[in-house]
Amino acid sequence: MMKMRYNKFTFLVALLIAFQGFSQEILTKKEALKTTLKNNFGIKIANNNLEIAENNSSIFNSRFLPTASFNSGATFQSNSQNITLPLSDSLGVVIGDRVISGSGIITRNYSASLGVNYILFDGLGRKYNYKQLKETYNLTELQARETVENTYLQLFTTYFQIARFSENTNNLQEALTISKQRLTRAKYQYDYGQSTKLEFLNAQVDVNNDSITLITAKQQLDNAKRGLNVILGSKEDVNYNVETDVEYSNVLSFEDLKSKTLQNNALLKQNQTNIAISEFNLKVNKANFMPTLGFNASYGLNRTENENLISPFGAKLITSDGLNAGLNLTWNIFDGGATKTRVANSKIALENQQILLEQRRVNTENNLKNTWDNYQNQLFVLTAQEQNVISNQNNFDRTQERFKLGQITSLEFRQAQINLINAQTALNNAKFDAKLIELQLLQLSGDILNVKF
Repeated sequence: MMKMRYNKFTFLVALLIAFQGFSQEILTKKEALKTTLKNNFGIKIANNNLEIAENNSSIFNSRFLPTASFNSGATFQSNSQNITLPLSDSLGVVIGDRVISGSGIITRNYSASLGVNYILFDGLGRKYNYKQLKETYNLTELQARETVENTYLQLFTTYFQIARFSENTNNLQEALTISKQRLTRAKYQYDYGQSTKLEFLNAQVDVNNDSITLITAKQQLDNAKRGLNVILGSKEDVNYNVETDVEYSNVLSFEDLKSKTLQNNALLKQNQTNIAISEFNLKVNKANFMPTLGFNASYGLNRTENENLISPFGAKLITSDGLNAGLNLTWNIFDGGATKTRVANSKIALENQQILLEQRRVNTENNLKNTWDNYQNQLFVLTAQEQNVISNQNNFDRTQERFKLGQITSLEFRQAQINLINAQTALNNAKFDAKLIELQLLQLSGDILNVKF
């Protein structure tokens, strides 16, 4: 019964692995990057925000252009009128009143006007506000760049995680194959009385453990692939295979990275842009101390039509048109101290931005040093692990030969096998960890978008 369950279990494991490895296409790093830049949700939002900032920084949002308005109207009135006139005798003496009444007196009035207003001078507030809008666009552009850089790093972290799990899965698959061969050997030896049942049971337990470890690794691989689909912005659950080769940059130097970081780091440049925005905001508030000079001009047309007038002196048609133009000067001499308060707060806000820049610079330099040291250590670990795998492979090969000759126990063979698996896993981890740390260095220096794959 146990033998039957074991055979079913190993068959299902083999079927699962074969099925999941079927119909998978290779997704290169270049293709992954191209797809991400096109479809990633975060990048799409960043691009939309950049478009909004571009609209806000245009000349149409600057108050540099005049404003024009057109007004027109029509009114209709139907009234009754009573006119009281003095009544005189033949000698001109007023002897009473005479009342004249009328109804259905209609008045129609039509009007139209076109007006233009333009601010000639506002203390240069308009100029500084326009420059502030331009700097705000630059800030949004830097924020979009930061989003793309973070997405780059997120993409390749997941991409190399898939590569890591793929190679680990291959190693575990090879280990399971070896364990199955050992189980077959143990079964034959037990059937022919050349070993105890304990050897067979130990081999069976190791096969089961290796199968469980393989399934767990495969689940990690599938989870990572689904995470990659999210980053790619894929609407379908595509099961990609990835490239597992890794190339390292041979031209990195700390001094070069430090220089580039201080010049191009996205967060540092955002802080610098915030300082520029705060400086223009201070100037905009100071402009409120100055007068405002405006120009306005308008052309208007009016037409009034009267019907059924009872007064002989009333005009039946009145039209008028004309051009009006003028200048107006406004100077808010004292606004209760509101402008003074805004100027004082703007100065403090500017100082805070300068402090934040200095803080960011110190933190970034410290982060760069730590990441650089970590990178150097990881490269050393990578070299050591490569040698470690060679040593463990040689040890396992010799152990396997001795085990076939019956010179060592199955426990010694199993330990050599575990040592080899652990060494291969450690090498994979070191290989991909070193590359990810290298990408972190390139992100700090603002160079990650220039990486060629």
